[in-house]
Amino acid sequence: MILAWVISSLLLCASLVIHLERLTALRIIELKTIEIAQQHFIAAEKAVLDCENNLATLSLLTENPCFIKSISKGIWLITSKEKPAIQVHVALNEKSGVIRRLNWRQVFE
Repeated sequence: MILAWVISSLLLCASLVIHLERLTALRIIELKTIEIAQQHFIAAEKAVLDCENNLATLSLLTENPCFIKSISKGIWLITSKEKPAIQVHVALNEKSGVIRRLNWRQVFE
């Protein structure tokens, strides 16, 4: 009877170790995925910010990291080409050259 109890305890401990290993592996994958997603988001935000700061001179650039569309007079829609896509509405005061961000959003497909 004691032998059956010892064997069942050992099997239970072995099962617990297997589950803990799987849980740890999933946690490592989760953290790496979050880190990569944050890096991509920061890169997309930097691209949009670069386009926003150089809105007046973007036609001179050979490679543009954003899609730029005029919505109305002085209001522009800037969308990053990198994933995750970020859209920003900016207002450009043509007299003073000041650019003001109106809003932003992440584009989901």
